[in-house]
Order: sequence, then C-alpha cells, then structure tokens
Amino acid sequence: MNQGRHGDFEQVVLPHLDAAYNLARWLTRNDHDAQDVAQEAVLRAYRFFDGLRGEAKPADTVGFDDGLIELIPTDEDGPEVLAARNFNRKMLNAAIATLPAQFREVLILRELEDLSYKDIARIADVPIGTVMSRLARARRLLAQSLRVTSNISGTQVNK
Repeated sequence: MNQGRHGDFEQVVLPHLDAAYNLARWLTRNDHDAQDVAQEAVLRAYRFFDGLRGEAKPADTVGFDDGLIELIPTDEDGPEVLAARNFNRKMLNAAIATLPAQFREVLILRELEDLSYKDIARIADVPIGTVMSRLARARRLLAQSLRVTSNISGTQVNK
C-alpha cells in the first residue's frame, strides 16, 4: 500500500476503532479477547483496504422507537433520577448480554454504533434481510427480557 493509501486507511478506519472494540467487547464479554478481535479486524481491514471501491455509504436508517430508556443525564436530574437511570442502564446491559451472539451483534451495531443495515450486512457477512430479521428478533427478545426483569425487580422501565 502506498503512502497515500496508508493515510486514507488511517482516515477511514481509525475513527471506528472504539466502535470495533465496543462491539468485540459485547460479543466476547472479555477485555483481552476484545482487544485481540479488534486488532485482528484492523489487520484484516488493512490487508484488504486496496480492494475498497470507495462507495458512499448512505445511512438507511429506521427509527428505534421501542421505548428504551433515556440514559443521558441532564443538569436538572436529581440523585433519585440518576440512580434510577444507572439501575436501568445495568438492567439493559444485562439483558443485552443474555442475547445470543448473532442477535447481540446486529443490535449493538445498529442501536449503539448507529450503522446502516447495509454496513451491518457487510460486517456480519449476511444478507440485509437477515440483518433486518435478526434485529427484529433481538429487539423482541430484549423487550421480553426487560419486561421480565422489571417485573421481578418491581421497577418500571420507562418508555
């Protein structure tokens, strides 16, 4: 790869390193393994970067209005609200962690990393229709898990 392409690689790939690590961490549930997976992904991307066609990547987005919890704190939030959000965040993380890997992967890429269906299909090496069905199933399983958890704990998951 020539120096110009090396710079292009850094410009295209480096901004996504945190997202790659986050996904790997969710999938492997282990920091060390996640670092290995992310490193292997970057090496693979580097190896095949010259074959990239440079196509635009439109964000074919679909809103996620299933009513998951608003987790961003504001200055107006009191300690009770912050504690409830922290508890809800832990419930959500635990529920995501219980999803089978194939569903967890598409959910993380779509909802946490905000990737398009096309990009997720490319990453997961599956058709877009499979991404859509896995995402729908992941959302359904996540909602069921959160309902069960909130019923057990006696808390209400804000919608």
